[in-house]
Amino acid sequence: MAANNRRMSGKKGAQVGSGGNRRRGLEGKGPTPPAEARKGHVKNRIATAKAKKAAGRRPAAKNRGGKGTSEMVVGRNPVFEALRDGVPATTLYVQQFIDNDERVREALQLAAERGGIHLMEAPRPELDRMTNGLNHQGLVLQVPPYEYAHPEDLAAAAYDAGEDPLIVALDGVTDPRNLGAVVRSVSAFGGHGVLVPERRAAGMTAGAWKTSAGAAARTPVARATNLTRALEQYKKAGVAVVGLAADGEHEVGDLQALGGPVVIVVGSEGKGLSRLVGETCDYRVRIPMPGGTESLNAGVAAGVVLYEASRRRS
Repeated sequence: MAANNRRMSGKKGAQVGSGGNRRRGLEGKGPTPPAEARKGHVKNRIATAKAKKAAGRRPAAKNRGGKGTSEMVVGRNPVFEALRDGVPATTLYVQQFIDNDERVREALQLAAERGGIHLMEAPRPELDRMTNGLNHQGLVLQVPPYEYAHPEDLAAAAYDAGEDPLIVALDGVTDPRNLGAVVRSVSAFGGHGVLVPERRAAGMTAGAWKTSAGAAARTPVARATNLTRALEQYKKAGVAVVGLAADGEHEVGDLQALGGPVVIVVGSEGKGLSRLVGETCDYRVRIPMPGGTESLNAGVAAGVVLYEASRRRS
């Protein structure tokens, strides 16, 4: 009897007040995940390696303007909208064993219909790594680097077509949606392209593509290492440089130069034109605003001046 008492009071065995922890520990943990989703399994390593290889692909630049950086669009709605709006894409990554809801099916259908977009399955950890932990919801779209034109190419294309160059340059505009809106306006009014500086400026991201509403596919965007120097080169080629400024000496409707070869320079809504760019301009024009508004955003301001230039040319 004494021996039994000692054995029951030892540290081994069930303890009073365990709260059922031992019982819960014996419960099942659900079905075993597929091999591709189990870290360390050979199939998981193969799937991860394929995703990394595809993510590392970069198309080569084809012109003198250089190229931007690759971009990832993440999330079911953003990916669907990018595919719907014609944003260029190279690869659509789909998480393995994803819940196949309506938006996923629509994205896959759009990618298949467009053609040229690789479909890749990847385990969730690899998508987490590719997106730096963003909430990708199992869909990631890789947008290739934009291939920028050279500033000289914009004017050369106009002259080759027997037309006077009509170009818009952006100075300090950092919102890609403004860039996309300007590209759309340039296309609508028969312009020959948009020029942006390489640094501290918006580039042709997926957001800019979407805002352009397809115009980015037919209107080139050039990138200059130094915007002031690029404008000086335009002046040497006989292209007038017209800057928009709230205190401009001319009203936009009175400037005859808009009817000839011209590059229209638009600054940011807050700061306007930078000092060096402003000094480079042949003319500084203002848009009369009797309603009392102090300034317009870059997309709207460019549209107003482009309309006046188009009207004079027609």
